[in-house]
Parts: sequence; C-alpha cells; structure tokens
Amino acid sequence: MALSKTLRTLTIAGASAAAMLLSHAATAADTIKVGVLHSLSGTMAISETTLKDAMLMLIADQNAKGGLLGKKLEAVVVDPASNWPLFAEKARDLLTKDKVDVVFGCWTSVSRKSVLPVFEELNGMLFYPVQYEGEESSRNVFYTGAAPNQQAIPAVDYLMSKDGGSVKRWVLAGTDYVYPRTTNKILEAYLKSKGVAASDIMINYTPFGHSDWQTIVADIKKFAAEGKKTAVVSTINGDANVPFYKELSNQGIKAADVPVVAFSVGEEELAGIDTSNLVGHLAAWNYFMSVDTPENAAFIKKWHAFIKNDKRVTNDPMEAHVIGFQMWVQAVEQAGTTNVDAVRQAMYGQKVRSPSGFDVVMNTNHHLSKPVLIGEIQANGQFEIVWETKGPIKGDAWTDYLPESAKLTADWTYPWVCGNCEKPKYGMATN
Repeated sequence: MALSKTLRTLTIAGASAAAMLLSHAATAADTIKVGVLHSLSGTMAISETTLKDAMLMLIADQNAKGGLLGKKLEAVVVDPASNWPLFAEKARDLLTKDKVDVVFGCWTSVSRKSVLPVFEELNGMLFYPVQYEGEESSRNVFYTGAAPNQQAIPAVDYLMSKDGGSVKRWVLAGTDYVYPRTTNKILEAYLKSKGVAASDIMINYTPFGHSDWQTIVADIKKFAAEGKKTAVVSTINGDANVPFYKELSNQGIKAADVPVVAFSVGEEELAGIDTSNLVGHLAAWNYFMSVDTPENAAFIKKWHAFIKNDKRVTNDPMEAHVIGFQMWVQAVEQAGTTNVDAVRQAMYGQKVRSPSGFDVVMNTNHHLSKPVLIGEIQANGQFEIVWETKGPIKGDAWTDYLPESAKLTADWTYPWVCGNCEKPKYGMATN
C-alpha cells in the first residue's frame, strides 16, 4: 500500500513537472525573438545606441498592431561593446542560447565580418543597416545600407561636377579597418578611370578613436594648397570625427575651400556637439531627417513619441532598420513562418514605402534599390539636401572598378544560389 501510494505521488509529481515544461515551452513558443546586436558602449556607441532604440520602437509598434503570426515580438538586446571578437560571441549566443528568429545589428564592417561565419554556420539571418564597402555577398545577410555605387561613387561624381565645385584633387581619409580601406581602393580605381593622376590622390588612415589630428590636417592643408580644387572624402568612423572637424577649423580650413564629404557622419553624430566647425561640409546618405515627405513626418513623430524626447534625431541607418524590419515582417507574413530559408525566399521583391518617400525594393542580390542624397551640414545639426538622384539605384555587391570584382555577380534565387559567381553567359552561371 505504501509503495503504491509513493508511486502514485511520483506519477502525479512527474505529470505536474511535465505539464510545467509543456507550459513553459508553449509560453516560449508564443513569442518571436528578435536579436538586437549593437554596441552600447565603446567608441561606436555614439552611432549604434540609437539603432538599438530604433529597433525597440519598431518591435513595440509591431506588437501594438497585434504582433506577428499571432505572437508577440520579444527583443533580445546585447552589447558587444565595440569589441569585434565579442560581436561573434554575442551573435552565437543569440542564435544558440536565446534562439532568436532574426538579428538586426552591427555597424562597422569589421563587426559584420566577425559575425558572418557564425550566421553562415548556424543559418541565421542578419539585417545589416549601414553603408559598407561591398565586395561581399552572403545568403544569410540582407544589406539594407548603401553599397559603394549608392554612396561613395555618386558623392565623388557630385564633387567632380560643376555644382559640386569641379574637384580635381582628392584626400581619402579613413579609419583603419576594412570598410575605409576597401572603399578607398574602389574610389582610387574609379578616380583613375576618370583621368585623375596618382599624384592628385592622398590616402590616410587612423585608428578607431583617434584624437590627435594636428599633423594629418596640416598635411591635408599642404596638399590642398598646390593649386587645384581639393576635397576630402571621409570614411572616418565613430567619435574620432569630433576632433577631426575641430582641427580642420583650428587650421582655418573652410568648407568653401576644402569641402569634406563624409560617409559615416549623420544627424546622430552631430547631435549634442558644436556644429559651427562643420557648417558647409557634406555627407552622402540615402536619407536625411530633413527630407520633406509625409512618410518622414510620420516617422519622426512616431520616433519622438516613443523616445519621449523631441530633440532626438533620426538618421540613415535608422531608416535602413525601418525598411529591413518592415520587409522582414512582410516576408514572415507571406511565408507564414519565421523559418530562415522560407523567409529568405519571401524577401525577394519585398517593397516598402520608405521615410524618404521612395518605394524601396529588395533585390535577389540581398541589396536594396534606393535613392542617393547629398546634404550640407547646417548650424542646427541638420542637413540641407543639395543634390539627389532622380530615382532609386540598385545596390551592387561587386564593384565594376576592381578587375577581380567586375566579373562577379550575386543572385540568391533558386536554382542559381551563388554570391560570388562569374557573370553568366547566355543565362548560365559558372563558379
């Protein structure tokens, strides 16, 4: 009798435990987890923290609409702290421990390169929202920022034009990592293809967080004093931009004489600093907060309501996250699942009306078609748009200006699934 009672007790206890496990599993299955992989500390926090906030806004907004596939979205936020190996570690944790369905994150190309093998090994999905150097194509990454043909090349074309000052000499100044080095390699080849002599191109790299710009700016000033109109093309990233522009001002270099066009300076980097040293300098992006469209007005209003601060700005990588997130939601709804392989196929051809007022489309090379804008920095930290393309430009993963890349193309649709294949002849693709 006693043994039977004990067995009955154990059976009831076991059933209860099993019920609790099933209940926990059901609860876990009731949420769709979204990984947010952005530096909240370190040198890149100045740029990336606002992207984390933007993702929280997008997730909250989607939940207010009823979630996705009948489930609530759950943000899983981690801080890789501007530490490139830590990005890979955090990415692996998101995919294996937190079991996220998708990840939105990274800023620098070195952070993206760090996590890329993890996403490819584990078949995760990453939405990367920042302009980058191209020369990469992965079936596990959607590149919602600009490729070189959507930022760097148009910016140089503008500066070469009469409206841009008919620039003849070029300083390519960047932070010392893969994005600036590869972008400048492409730009150097492009400039030479346009007849620019090697002696009219100056290239310089500095470490992340560089603060002593006196000698470098003096060299730029000397280079610009040799009789030809000169411009600086800046791929300087993070908080090093503040002392760079300050030193330009200290040495009397004005935007009217030597304009700087930046690829990593936007509204967020200008917020909270004295912009008097930057007025008149330029930036090239696919979006500015000053864009005058009903879609942008609604975006800014929603952002201010969420962040509870009317002084917080919007910027291009935020818009890229908006586009990528909305496309992912549409693809999940179309696929009826968060399964990565199914969502990837559903992503192709997704269209979103962006805050910039354009219909932005996801192409089968995992890049967007979107417009290019040139903005001039104003005293209030905003940009006056001085030039824009007539319509969207399709992002190109492989540049036409490097011989080894010109022969490559990317297309991830079945049955042609290759990101680094030679361009096909008669419709055939070869490895």
